[in-house]
Amino acid sequence: MRPNPFEELEDVLERVSRQIETGMSRGTGFPVPGEVAVDVLDADDAYVVTADLPGYETGDIELTLSEGTLRLEATRDDEHEEGRYIRRERTRRSASRTLRIPEPVEEDEVSASYDDGVLTVELPKEDTGEETTRIDVE
Repeated sequence: MRPNPFEELEDVLERVSRQIETGMSRGTGFPVPGEVAVDVLDADDAYVVTADLPGYETGDIELTLSEGTLRLEATRDDEHEEGRYIRRERTRRSASRTLRIPEPVEEDEVSASYDDGVLTVELPKEDTGEETTRIDVE
């Protein structure tokens, strides 16, 4: 029996749809140049976004959350000593990332920390007041 080619297409479309819903719409799993690589964890009651930002300081990082979109921007200017350089590669550097959060979050309870070059943002999910009810099948 030959496999149904439409089932495979439906599987691909479902995977793409899930990636879009979780804010990872590029589908490759890798950021484009200049974008910060992130992990987005769905931890039941919150989304946890983790980003590697080595070489930045807390004051270099700006986070904003608006209408379900988290925007991360980091910019730093490297200080250089006066003198004649043989090689100079450390200059102004910036990185950014915009993520769509799939569900509403409690904006007043969002928290962020930065430790050893790793930024962690916790976005508690909004309490919808809906409880799951188990339904017995007879």
